[in-house]
Amino acid sequence: MRRVRYEVGGGPEVLFLEEVPVPEPGPGELLVRAEAIGVTLPMVRKVREGDAPVPLGGEVAGTVVGVGEGVGEGVQGAEGFAPGDRVTGLCFGHGYADLAIVHQAMASRIPDDVSAVQAVALVRSGLVARGVYEAASAGKGDSVLVTAAASAIGSLLVQYAKARGAERVVAAVSSAHKADFLREAGADEVVLYDAQSWGEPVDVVLDGVGGDLLAPAVRALRPAGRLVAFSSGGGMIDAYELLARGASAIGFQMAAIARGKPELYARWRDELWADYRSGTLRPRIHAQLPLAEAARAHQIIESRSNLGKVVLVP
Repeated sequence: MRRVRYEVGGGPEVLFLEEVPVPEPGPGELLVRAEAIGVTLPMVRKVREGDAPVPLGGEVAGTVVGVGEGVGEGVQGAEGFAPGDRVTGLCFGHGYADLAIVHQAMASRIPDDVSAVQAVALVRSGLVARGVYEAASAGKGDSVLVTAAASAIGSLLVQYAKARGAERVVAAVSSAHKADFLREAGADEVVLYDAQSWGEPVDVVLDGVGGDLLAPAVRALRPAGRLVAFSSGGGMIDAYELLARGASAIGFQMAAIARGKPELYARWRDELWADYRSGTLRPRIHAQLPLAEAARAHQIIESRSNLGKVVLVP
């Protein structure tokens, strides 16, 4: 089978295809023939910034072609997985491949009327969006600012905030060309990162960028506001800025929910599909590229030019 690997060299140009044996699913694991692979900013950063190559993992959607020992035992929502089932889930090993290993605890069934591309764009990003919004304790009538708003997660967060009754949704982005896309998704205002002001302060900031953007994100908060950081970009928060506003900063990681609260994770997953069917959430697809063009997919993400999800289609 084909698999994408890379050499450490400081950029997406070092990605290439190689032929490798088909992996064997271990206990509780599914072997999935990939039909769609989601490209994420954290993985792009690992390629760009890592000291040594790591497996290119991430979001995979496709058809189960093999199962490991114990599949379906004691995992809510996993009962009955078998060859032929269509699933999407998170691969912690080599996900940029024709066949990938997904643990049953991280797998979600794909409804018959949903494509693999739509599923891979919706499930992981949608679950993160739901979790981030829950962590912010945002309520009806709150004002919400979303950074990285044109990303797969960000565009779903904009939709989610509007659907949950946010009075004002502000989308923060790097380029003005993203404004129409975000207003269509439900944003009331669009601001640029380098603007002197991001407008009237907000109750909640949902930050998917990190780094140098954390400082203006904190300054955008109203008194007693909440910042939820969920990016892999690192950065420092000035404690005095929080103190001056009586504000709080919260870190969110989806893996902690999936591993530590599987029943909550399963419930959120079911509600996510309900939101999709009702039209409340609609994932945006920026590009579908063949596996051999993984480097191009990384370039799109790294340049921050994408409007929604970038997907590899083996």
